[in-house]
Amino acid sequence: MTQDSSGPGTQTPEKIDTTVPHSARIWNYWLGGKDNYPVDHQAGDAFREIFPGINDLARDSRAFLGRAVRHLAGEAGIRQFLDIGTGLPTADNTHEIAQSVAPGARIVYVDNDPLVLTHAEALLTSSPEGVTDYVDADLHNPVAVLREAARTLDLSRPVALTLMQVSGHIADYDEARAIVRELLDALPSGSYFAFNDSVDTNRANAAATRLYNESGAVPYYLRSPAELAGFFDGLELLAPGVVPITDWRPDPGTATATGEVIALGGVARKP
Repeated sequence: MTQDSSGPGTQTPEKIDTTVPHSARIWNYWLGGKDNYPVDHQAGDAFREIFPGINDLARDSRAFLGRAVRHLAGEAGIRQFLDIGTGLPTADNTHEIAQSVAPGARIVYVDNDPLVLTHAEALLTSSPEGVTDYVDADLHNPVAVLREAARTLDLSRPVALTLMQVSGHIADYDEARAIVRELLDALPSGSYFAFNDSVDTNRANAAATRLYNESGAVPYYLRSPAELAGFFDGLELLAPGVVPITDWRPDPGTATATGEVIALGGVARKP
């Protein structure tokens, strides 16, 4: 990967701390983006040295999001998306995929990272028929997320809620479940939940995550397969259920999970 070692742009937004690694910027680095800084390269490289599969995980998570959104905008007929933990824009963003299927789709991105905010203009591009908006809010405050999202989305009509590799930012499992439940409770029957996160059973990923959590960055908490499956309690899981993310309705000719599972994901309907 070729990186711009000077970091994104020629100016550093005032609120951005470039002395501490940040998950959104590190994830961008693993995806081959330019919106990151030397401190993120160092943390990302240290993580990858212990867990070489992290680049594949980043790409596989992005591909899982794409397949889920295509299905939801297509076969499921969803026209509203609430993407929480957006991260930095790369290729195949949620609005691009959804509006390629349904040009009138409305998408709200949610993140609370100042660097993501500086790139909101890139996220706000939309088809002429649709709408794309950005909410500066924290997953820990679902009331604020829903209040701001309601400025763009009609929460009386079905919405697809997506959470990709972000639930680990909530340390307590019960709190994480409660936040997801509060978000889903605000959405009507016929809404969908698309979710993936990493399991704690992959030793290399677990070891790399422990090192990352000691770097000064906001910690991330891996969870057991049973805990990840628990996020779907009370929902109607679509086939094939909660599975390794490469095994969820893979595109023809693409590789599926081999060896030890790294991340699980699924898509479910609210009854």
